[in-house]
Amino acid sequence: MPRIAGLDIPNDKQVWVSLQYLYGIGRTRSLELLEKLKISPETRVRDLSEEEINRIREVVDKEYNVEGDLRKEVDLNIKRLIEIGSYRGMRHRRSLPAHGQRTRTNARTKRGSRKTVAGRGQKRGATKK
Repeated sequence: MPRIAGLDIPNDKQVWVSLQYLYGIGRTRSLELLEKLKISPETRVRDLSEEEINRIREVVDKEYNVEGDLRKEVDLNIKRLIEIGSYRGMRHRRSLPAHGQRTRTNARTKRGSRKTVAGRGQKRGATKK
């Protein structure tokens, strides 16, 4: 398995798919990178020459912000939003959606699993005994 930006990319997949395993490289950037290096996107990683892998590694290191550096940058941006007290920062602090989605229902991914709240068990119209 070739190692690019500190991550082993899969051998048996096509090059454009394998590059997407890097944090910060998606479909568009992957195809753009391969077009720039004149490498066919359909070739398997195991069929690449050592020289082609080195060219990919160099371009990724020089031109793209990927993996650890990008994760650090994103974390710092979120911390900055929290520090300045912006609306988005407050939403991050409270673990709520930050882009205007509804929260009355849904938003389970961001908020986590349901937490039971005391006193919520009675139905409408039910009488106490």
